[in-house]
Amino acid sequence: MLSRVPPSTAIAVDRPPAIGPVVVSVPHAGRIYPLEILAAARVGKGDLERLEDSWCDLIARGAVDAGATIVQGLWARAVADCNRGEGQMAPGEVAMPLRAQFSAPGRKERAGLGVVPTRLADCGPLWKLPIDQAALKWRLDSFHRPYHAALAAALAAARERFGYAILLDLHSMPSIPIGQPGHGARIVVGDHFGVTSAGWLVDLVLEAAERLDEPVSRNQPYAGGHIIRTHGNPGQAIHAVQIEIDRRLYLTPDRGPDTPRIATMAQWFADLVRAAARARTMPDANIQAAE
Repeated sequence: MLSRVPPSTAIAVDRPPAIGPVVVSVPHAGRIYPLEILAAARVGKGDLERLEDSWCDLIARGAVDAGATIVQGLWARAVADCNRGEGQMAPGEVAMPLRAQFSAPGRKERAGLGVVPTRLADCGPLWKLPIDQAALKWRLDSFHRPYHAALAAALAAARERFGYAILLDLHSMPSIPIGQPGHGARIVVGDHFGVTSAGWLVDLVLEAAERLDEPVSRNQPYAGGHIIRTHGNPGQAIHAVQIEIDRRLYLTPDRGPDTPRIATMAQWFADLVRAAARARTMPDANIQAAE
């Protein structure tokens, strides 16, 4: 029996004393596994943890003091992937009655990385049973929908106060394999090929990333997922970029937090938030805000 849970157990919204125009999204760093999820899994918690953007929430920890509102997933990505749309599943990954509504899966969905993650390499199926209607609704109502509602509310509040809003969607990534676009990059900045943000913000984030003296890529191999595609709307003065950070920049080899390097990355990210907040003085930002 699936329990009804308040959204406050699944997400957290941290607001600064003086709200600025920047909203930070951290959807994949949650480490809470509801009992329903552990009971439904056919694999151990350690395998489910492979889905996490391990500890990247620690990189964002200084963003509130820098004036940003942080919307963070507390529940693990295994519950639902907030960076996938509700229709992003492969038919073969769900119970028969649901298959008609998931008729056009993409590459990630076919690999088991839809709105509900269902498979991992070297692991096989994650769940004892295919995802049925009740399980899907519970996951969406408990976590996915409250997350997006909180993100939309935070962006609306920022735009109402400042005339525009900035969304920085923070993720971590494994090292990009040889032969894959973007190989060698340690930071990837995505704006869905110019769709989700005006160029001034993308340039600002790219310049900040380059100051880490690490290779940087734009949109390769990660152009940005459901979060920035849903909430980014430059024509409505909401600019959104996705930031992927190679885990080797802040984790130990066993995927634990590397305290000194996390401190460096957290300071870098807080400085980026401050720089983005100051961007309202730029001519392009004022033009967008006036539209």
